Amino acid sequence: MSLPDYKPSEKQSLPTLPHSPVVQLNVGGHMFSTALSTLRKHPDSRLAELFSSPPKLRSDPLGRYFIDRDGSHFGAILDFLRSDCLPTHSTKEVHREAVYYNIRPLVKLLEESPPLFGELVGRQQFLSRVPHYRENIEVLIRIARAEAIATRQSTIMICVLRTEEDLGLYDNAINSLESNKESVVTFGPWKAALSVKDLLDCVKLDIESQGYSVSIQRHAVERSFLSTRSYDYFHKLIFTWW
Repeated sequence: MSLPDYKPSEKQSLPTLPHSPVVQLNVGGHMFSTALSTLRKHPDSRLAELFSSPPKLRSDPLGRYFIDRDGSHFGAILDFLRSDCLPTHSTKEVHREAVYYNIRPLVKLLEESPPLFGELVGRQQFLSRVPHYRENIEVLIRIARAEAIATRQSTIMICVLRTEEDLGLYDNAINSLESNKESVVTFGPWKAALSVKDLLDCVKLDIESQGYSVSIQRHAVERSFLSTRSYDYFHKLIFTWW
């Protein structure tokens, strides 16, 4: 008995560059038409690489080049490539896409624009001087989620030590708390002019950016008869779940 002839399965081949200078694009379900020269405007960009010869993209069922990326802000990318126009809204989102496509002139201009300049040069430079800031944000969220069972709110104590002098009083300050000494999350000290309020605003902003609803309240530690002073380093971070 002879075996049937074996026919290897056909692999989908990469599409070739179109004869027309106009390119049809499907970016995550958003449709665009543009010139091939527009996509190649910046030779060191990812777009120029994707549309080198042969293009490094698959096509969708209608033959449009498919980029598996959220296309909500791709129009702003094209506007810049066509006419050097900067976006007037959704600056952070367009910046993220510009970084992904490695369009360096657009990345630079966006980072120099007011919406991003303050964030990158002001706030982020400050936070880089606060030891373990990012790790502490994740710890706060993890503790809050662990305490969220059958409750409407989770409260975590924050200790903010602005200076090296404050750090030297840390043990006495912690001992002045009546409870929850082991779950206090401590920030600081830092070498920058910004205040404790600035730090707390950053904490609130970065946690809310992840979708949580939070508020911060001052926690006053009562002076006991054994203590000669009170400490104002403590704040309550309150997560509201519903």
